[in-house]
Amino acid sequence: MNPNHLASAAASSSVDHGRRYAGRRALVTGGGSGIGQATVLRFLEEGGSVVAADVSGAGLADTAHKAGVAAERLTAVVVDISDEGSVRSGVAEAVHTLGGLDVLVNAAGILRSSHTHLTSLADFRQVIGVNLVGTFLVTREAIPALQRGNAPAVVNFSSTAAGFAHPYMAAYAASKGGIQSMTHALAAEYAKDGIRFNAVQPGSISSGMTDGSGASRRSTGPGLPEDAERGHFAKLRPALGDGFAGPETVASVVALLGSEDGRFVTGTELRIDGGTHF
Repeated sequence: MNPNHLASAAASSSVDHGRRYAGRRALVTGGGSGIGQATVLRFLEEGGSVVAADVSGAGLADTAHKAGVAAERLTAVVVDISDEGSVRSGVAEAVHTLGGLDVLVNAAGILRSSHTHLTSLADFRQVIGVNLVGTFLVTREAIPALQRGNAPAVVNFSSTAAGFAHPYMAAYAASKGGIQSMTHALAAEYAKDGIRFNAVQPGSISSGMTDGSGASRRSTGPGLPEDAERGHFAKLRPALGDGFAGPETVASVVALLGSEDGRFVTGTELRIDGGTHF
């Protein structure tokens, strides 16, 4: 086994999602937790070869453990998407390992919650730097390989925060709105190369980024301000189901957009929130 592969004795999922990714090569950022991890596992279940990139080595090890025997098709690369040098070397390693690239998923991101008038410039820049600039950097480095790929597709991560009011998250909303706009521009620019660009807008999803109430986990930064109006978030309840959905709900849509089933979809975004924002 490639020494970069993280092996595991854990059993892989018994759910059969088909083999849409057999022979497809994918790079997934944020692959060490949450929706990124769920996407990696879904691609592996469908037969793909995947490079999971994340700033957390421990998170990547957890992903490999959950992949079970499918980890033989998984390579882990530690990457800080806000750092240009790290992105350049990480994407180059991914393309070399996979022998090319067909699918890119920009799932990595951070969430910070605070009163805007109390938000420091450093904190605002950090959110923009990771979410928006990081998505740009990874995409820029991956495009040459995608231009040579098989039915190439990119799935970016916007958010319901890009189009609906989520208080205390001005920086996050700005970053996700930028990603959404950039996705449209990239789709138009690279349509001639056959590269599809789409974005997903998760909402009301329990993941490594949120605590299931719309608030950021303290493990990824400050939670809601102590004097926050909690009633704002009580409204963020999906019309479908009994509460927030799991990250695999979004991963299934990402898998659709990156596969041949999504071949006629580009330059758009798909909201996945169970009807929270009718």
